[in-house]
Amino acid sequence: MSYSGRMQNSHYYTVFFAPRGRDRIYDLGMQLAQMYLSPYDKLIGIIGDSGSGKSMLIKGMFPGLELTNDDNGVNIRPLPLLDQADDGFFTAHTYHIDIRFELAFTQIHALSDAILNAVQNGKRVIVEHFDMIYPYMKVNANLLIGIGEEVIITRPTVFGPKPQEIYNIVSKSVKYRRMAHSAEDLCEFFLERPDLQRCRHGDVKHGFMLSFDGEHPKINLNDLETKVKEIIEQDLPISYVNEGNIMIGNTLHPCTGPRTHVASTGCIENFRLIKRFYYDPINNRYMLVGLVGTGADRGDDDSDINDITMGC
Repeated sequence: MSYSGRMQNSHYYTVFFAPRGRDRIYDLGMQLAQMYLSPYDKLIGIIGDSGSGKSMLIKGMFPGLELTNDDNGVNIRPLPLLDQADDGFFTAHTYHIDIRFELAFTQIHALSDAILNAVQNGKRVIVEHFDMIYPYMKVNANLLIGIGEEVIITRPTVFGPKPQEIYNIVSKSVKYRRMAHSAEDLCEFFLERPDLQRCRHGDVKHGFMLSFDGEHPKINLNDLETKVKEIIEQDLPISYVNEGNIMIGNTLHPCTGPRTHVASTGCIENFRLIKRFYYDPINNRYMLVGLVGTGADRGDDDSDINDITMGC
C-alpha cells in the first residue's frame, strides 16, 4: 500500500466550518487538498445545495481545473467527459461534472457510464451533486466532501458513509450559513469605515464572528443589533450582482460570497448579538459574535456556542 494510502487508512471523517467569502473558501480548499487528497484518488464526490460554495471549494482544491457548469455563465459543450468517453481517448488527467446541471442535457445512465469509463482508464473525475448519481453508479467515491454550514470530508469504505447521509446533514445546516452570512453583511453595513476596513471574518456555530485588531472598536452593540433587526423587519431582497457585490434592497454592498445568502432580510431568523466583545490577548484582537436560528432564549449565554454535542 502506498504511503498516502496508509496515512489515510484510518480516516473516518473530519469537520470544518464552511467559510463565507471566496478567499477563505479557496484557502480551505487548498488545505483540504494538502491534508486529505491522494494521487490515487480517482473519484471525488462533492455534495451540497446550489449556492453552498461547492464550485469555489473545488477551485481551491484543484487550481486551474475548468468547471463545466454555468456558475459564471460558461457552459462547455460538448461536455469533455462525454465527448472523450465516446472516443475512448481521454486527453485530460482530471475532469469535472455537475450532475444536476448535466441532467438537463443527458440521461443519468449515460453520465454514470462516462464517469466509470474515465475512472477505469486512470482519470480523475470530480462530481458535483454526487448523491444524485450514486444510486446509478453503485460505486462510492474515494473521497466525499459535503458543504453546508460545515464542510465534512470523509473517505468512505464499503460500509459507508453513504452520499445520502452526507447530503442529509449539509442540506439541513446550510440555511444557518446563509442566514449568518446575510446577518454578517448587515452588521458590516452599519460599521464606521475605520472599523469596517480593519474587521476580519471568523466562524461560530449558527453564527459569525467579526474580529478587530488593535484598539477596542467603538461600536454600541445594542444600537447595532437594533439597526440590523430593523432591516430584517423590512424584508428587503438580497440579490446577486457579480462576484464582488450584492444588492440589499436598493443598496450595493461589497461581498465576495454573493451566492451564499438568504433571498431577503426577513428570512434571517432569531438574529442577536452577544452583548460584549471577546478579547484575544495572544493576537491582540477584539471579537464581535452574532448568532442566528435556534437558541434565541439563551441571551448572552455563550458557554455552548460551539458545543459539538448539540444538534443542528
